[in-house]
Amino acid sequence: MKYRSHHNGHLSEKDIGAQVQLVGWVQKKRNLGSLVFIDLRDRSGIVQLFFPNPDLAKDIKNEYLIQISGVVRKKDVANKALKTGAVEVEVSTLSTLNSSEVPPLIIDDVTDAGEETRLKYRYLDLRRQPMQDKLIIRSQITQVFHEYFAKYDYVHVETPLLTLSTPGGARDFLVPSRLHPGAFYALPQSPQIYKQLLMIGGMEKYYQIARCFRDEDLRADRQPDFTQIDVEASFLTQDEFLNQMETILAAVFKRVKNIDLTLPFARLSYQDAMEFYGSDKPDLRYEFKLSHPGMLLQNAFKQAGFLSQYLKGIRLPQALTTVTRKVIDEWTVFVKQFGIKGLVVIKNEGGQLVSSFSKYLQPDDYEAVLSQLQLEPNDLYVALTHDDAKTLATALGLLRLKAISLLNISPSNPFALAWVTDFPLFDTNEQGNLVSAHHPFTRPKDEDLAKLTSEPKAVIAQAYDLVINGYEAGGGSMRIYDKDTQRSIFSLLGLSDDEIQTKFGWFIDAFNYGTPPHGGIAFGLDRLTMILSNTDNIKDVIAFPKNLKMMGLLERTPNKVDDAQLNDLSLIIKEHV
Repeated sequence: MKYRSHHNGHLSEKDIGAQVQLVGWVQKKRNLGSLVFIDLRDRSGIVQLFFPNPDLAKDIKNEYLIQISGVVRKKDVANKALKTGAVEVEVSTLSTLNSSEVPPLIIDDVTDAGEETRLKYRYLDLRRQPMQDKLIIRSQITQVFHEYFAKYDYVHVETPLLTLSTPGGARDFLVPSRLHPGAFYALPQSPQIYKQLLMIGGMEKYYQIARCFRDEDLRADRQPDFTQIDVEASFLTQDEFLNQMETILAAVFKRVKNIDLTLPFARLSYQDAMEFYGSDKPDLRYEFKLSHPGMLLQNAFKQAGFLSQYLKGIRLPQALTTVTRKVIDEWTVFVKQFGIKGLVVIKNEGGQLVSSFSKYLQPDDYEAVLSQLQLEPNDLYVALTHDDAKTLATALGLLRLKAISLLNISPSNPFALAWVTDFPLFDTNEQGNLVSAHHPFTRPKDEDLAKLTSEPKAVIAQAYDLVINGYEAGGGSMRIYDKDTQRSIFSLLGLSDDEIQTKFGWFIDAFNYGTPPHGGIAFGLDRLTMILSNTDNIKDVIAFPKNLKMMGLLERTPNKVDDAQLNDLSLIIKEHV
């Protein structure tokens, strides 16, 4: 006999009078004496059962798994909170498939449990509808990508999970080899080298839903093992490739959110992103831009002895009453962590300029300053100064987000997608050495190739990030495809000829055999799902995530292994000092 004839959440008025068999967990039981009601839940939703014979349900408790048969009836008063609220099922038979202890958390849309309890009993947390909805969104996203990659003739290829450790980026997770004592595999931080080898191998278009691993300290939107939608293509220009990816993303948003995205997406250079938003992943749902306040205010800063090399600010419309003295004090403390001495506020109170810096301005200049700052009545302008332009922009960009949150400003649209392009090829570390801004396989712009030897810091990369609502949801680049350029990049990053040969010789050797021009991208599936699920915690969209201490509370990982396993791997555990 079948377990069910219908899914609970699919019953409606068209089923009235039908004999049905249902299965599910008991969400709630209400005993009214002569009648018993049960809300029965499966993945599709909840339907109300009623028992003319209360004895059928006398031993049933919350989270018992039951099977019933009965007839669908029209409810006297519909429950508009349920999609099945117009009907209920009159139960004639009931069998208990499994009993349940009292759950350690409330299994409902809103739960009383803290994160530690939810992770420890994740299988119970996953019964809650909001959690299932997020995993279903994740599944829908991957389905669309599969469909469209097939449409565009991409080939799904799996790459190794046991690979080699390479320098740069985060720490690798290492796997000791039993057959080769003292040698280690590394779990891949991404399939980067392999997907480029697939292009050399003539696959032309590749994709993979790839598991990746990085041994780094966690944040709310990071996990040690994560999933990326990995893509690589040959013989496409950067514009052709990005246009293709936009079409797929538009299909994702249509399927998951029923939103029609405008194509093409906005494209913003890294320089403009930092200049106007103070971030390389700007939240473009809001119009506020950073600006230079003009010479009159700059001269006032100079006279006050407050001016550093760079001066910048942001206009906050209709913020006069919201940005109180307390808020300004909090913001002042915040910007000091960036080495900024303080902030200056210029107000337009009823058409009059009000500021502690007004004494450094001529009264005749007040109106000109308000005009330069575009301050309407009840607007204010927050200005910062610093000797490093990037530090100043970053601090002001974060202040911009604080102000947007404080002022409770409604976004111009629910989702703002853009490509940030033209990143610097190199960054510098704390020691002043060159490091890759993206990764060492990123191709410089063709017109900048000559600068690799003369002005490496001025070289612009053929790199691009997908930014959605202030999150980096994907990143990629066009790749180096000639060995001389690749060797030059490695050398600039401080690798010796021997290190290049040892760590990457096998990869560079492949460039001897007609490597095609190619490029790619990796979309963060976890982060993309997080954005489309309207949550700011990436653990909400992963079935079995780790906590911030990188521990799996459900399965109790990491765990110690016995001496026999260690001996097999030729390992000795050293006491940590």
